[in-house]
Amino acid sequence: MALNNTYDARLVQQEPAVGAGVQILLLALLGTAIGMGPAGWLTGLAFALATWAVLSRALHRSRLRSFGPANRVTLGRATLVGGVTALVADSFESSPPVTLLIGLTAVALILDGVDGKVARRTGTSTALGARFDMEVDAFLILVLSVYVSMQLGPWVLLIGGMRYAFVAAARVAPWLNAPLPPSTARKTVAALQGICLLLAGAELVPQPANMAVVLLALGSLVWSFGRDVVWLWRTSQTTVPVAPAERTAEAAEGTEGIEETLELAVR
Repeated sequence: MALNNTYDARLVQQEPAVGAGVQILLLALLGTAIGMGPAGWLTGLAFALATWAVLSRALHRSRLRSFGPANRVTLGRATLVGGVTALVADSFESSPPVTLLIGLTAVALILDGVDGKVARRTGTSTALGARFDMEVDAFLILVLSVYVSMQLGPWVLLIGGMRYAFVAAARVAPWLNAPLPPSTARKTVAALQGICLLLAGAELVPQPANMAVVLLALGSLVWSFGRDVVWLWRTSQTTVPVAPAERTAEAAEGTEGIEETLELAVR
């Protein structure tokens, strides 16, 4: 049994390595097609290395027996995001082919609706898969906001940086780590960010219209985060009185639950 577990673990760990290899292949294709400069190459390679390292560590900690089809779709999206990241970094040195950048971004956004469906249909939904999907989405939005900010101004970076600011704030205010209830509005706002930034980056309409689209995205994002923060604050202030005689026994029983909650928050 131990040999089987070791063998399965090695197979799972191979998936991030394959993803890194495909990422390098994509960078080579992009470099050949557009003559990508050092900034694009270095940024793309750094993304591939970071994805491989972080995902490998997460898989080791989660002890998954199988990588799963949904995670493969997300890994494919991560590869596309790595290509977009390299193109955006290269745009600081030369004008990138907008069609290619928009094409990679559009495919990555479309696939965002695929991995979740695959996970549900195959019964392979995991906490790691959900986190992996979320981090890929967040990074793509950050990269797109960097690209659009070169056209409309640094204020666009608020869109890409808001989620990371929330994570940083949660380290200071642990009550922000509490789980949020499912929300269709939250999912809609999250999807809207990528679509609006994609439209602005394509420059298909005049700059004032692009600015209006991005302001719409930013406004909806501020509303969504604000609503969630208020809900988390109110929930953290809600306490249930406990009789003194019951506190000792409940404290002993609750320690394990608190430790599990903290562990999930850290992950």
